[in-house]
Amino acid sequence: MFYTYKTQSSGMVKKEVYPIQEKVSLKELNKRIKYIETLIKILDRLYFVRYRYMGDSVEEAARKVGVTKRTGYIWQRRWNRDGYPGLLPRYKGGRPPKLNLEQKAELKQYLVQNKKLTTQQIKEYIEEEFGVDYSLKQVRLIIKMLG
Repeated sequence: MFYTYKTQSSGMVKKEVYPIQEKVSLKELNKRIKYIETLIKILDRLYFVRYRYMGDSVEEAARKVGVTKRTGYIWQRRWNRDGYPGLLPRYKGGRPPKLNLEQKAELKQYLVQNKKLTTQQIKEYIEEEFGVDYSLKQVRLIIKMLG
């Protein structure tokens, strides 16, 4: 079976002899990739600990796994305190949003009703209504996110 596809660089159509079979969804594939990436982070940390066991300094072990000396000291402190669980990545999700879900829904409703507002006007509305000061760039990102 031959499949056709367009190349990125030339825009020409070529015939593909061996097409990729979609064994899992793209969402599932991305989920598996993320999981493996997490395991690789843990593996690097375990290598660091092994290098320390073998007599390397924190600086040497950190250099071997490609991190800063400061990160090496953080990993060592976690290892000494918690063992293996201390090496697991800790994702905190970043800073909480300034607007909660209810406020975002209210803002979206306002934008639907007032379609011809400038970014500056929307920024001022957010400040007056919710007491939150965003940059114009951040207001544009919020508008885009809200659709």
